[in-house]
Amino acid sequence: MPRIRRCRFPGCHAVAYVPNHYCKKHIEHEAELQKRNNFYRFHRYNNSTRQRYYNKVVRNRNPIKAEQNRFYHSKQWKDMRLIVLKRDYSLCRYCKALGKVKEGNVIDHVLPVERFPDHMKDLQNLVTCCQECHYWKTRFEEQYYGTGLHGKPTDNPPITDVKLIANLAARLKNDHAVNG
Repeated sequence: MPRIRRCRFPGCHAVAYVPNHYCKKHIEHEAELQKRNNFYRFHRYNNSTRQRYYNKVVRNRNPIKAEQNRFYHSKQWKDMRLIVLKRDYSLCRYCKALGKVKEGNVIDHVLPVERFPDHMKDLQNLVTCCQECHYWKTRFEEQYYGTGLHGKPTDNPPITDVKLIANLAARLKNDHAVNG
């Protein structure tokens, strides 16, 4: 006896015979469904390939970065993250320093771990921030400290004042908006 299923066409309850997904009346939609399924199947594979490449080239580019990546998946980090979120009431500290109130869900190191690994597990070095502030603070760190994939370390002194960092990152954001 052949396997059957219900036709996928909206409102149609006729029988479709496996491997088809549509009944004889709506069989012309089968090719469209196969095309759509192949598209998603390709992109799902492509995303995992890209993710594997990103992990190899960026996240695990050296033993130090691999260790940092492992730390961010540990229970210790998850517990620290919750402590900081509660301490900061889930509000962005950089926005607060600029006189704005905005919810934050990203935990950021005031001193970048790449340059100051001793402060990686220091709660005083962690603040809650929004995604926008995190983006611009990261761009600031790339210029000031020389962090990032292609950054050249600089000898600039560490900045721990959240308000000063917020102002410098905001200035960088404004310069980018003006110069495009």
